[in-house]
Amino acid sequence: MERFTHNVGENMISYMDQGVGHCVVLIHGFCGNHNYWKYIVPHLVKKNRVLTIDLRGHGDSSTPKNDYEITDMAEDIAMVLNSLQIERATLIGHSLGGYVSLAFAEDYPEKLSGLSLVHSTAYPDSEEGKVGRDKGIKRINEEGIFPFVNELIPKLFSEKNAKELTNQVDFVKGIGYKTSDFGAIGALEAMKNRPDRNDILKNLNIPVLLVAGREDQLIPLDRAFSVEKSNITHSVIEDCGHMSMLEQPDKLTEVLITFLENIVDSKRE
Repeated sequence: MERFTHNVGENMISYMDQGVGHCVVLIHGFCGNHNYWKYIVPHLVKKNRVLTIDLRGHGDSSTPKNDYEITDMAEDIAMVLNSLQIERATLIGHSLGGYVSLAFAEDYPEKLSGLSLVHSTAYPDSEEGKVGRDKGIKRINEEGIFPFVNELIPKLFSEKNAKELTNQVDFVKGIGYKTSDFGAIGALEAMKNRPDRNDILKNLNIPVLLVAGREDQLIPLDRAFSVEKSNITHSVIEDCGHMSMLEQPDKLTEVLITFLENIVDSKRE
């Protein structure tokens, strides 16, 4: 299937563009790429235009030479949408992709029709979390991406699914191995430095969906569901860790389709 690219300054952003209708942007997590969404896209494209974007430093996108922040990754998304003359879209961000989606909501609220954070949080890293990012950076610098990915990926699944869904675990590892050392390090630094964006979540008046896995070892329910508001829906996926798109794709698909049915397409406004 054809992939497209768009140059953002010196960086090249790779993406896929499928379907017609309201634009939905799917943004993968750390050490991931567009293939995280392989089970979800075929269902969403039936009624939507779906963009699956590889974040800078990941997948087929280029890795910047200099440090960058989450806001820079959000700008990449905005620039791709501008290049395609897409005025408004719904962003669905997984983990790191959720951090990018929140930064997008902060900087480009006029471009958003809806927002979903999937196994993500509006909170910043805790001090313990920042120490963990630094340890990850040190390990990648010393040993490369492979040992880091081998340790990280099983933690993304529930303990049960990590043992039973071995093909999916290996699939995610294979994607992680292709992440450049500098891409992973840049993303770790960006995540470590991101601010608290709960105020952004509180002030949004568009439909918002927060999705959490009951057995997520990285982001527990209280960090995922940080804001309660009439326009915000909380959805817990059972028997699932941090990777519902691969652990429970049918359940995530159902939740996302229900959410998207309530989005007012900008073309109809």
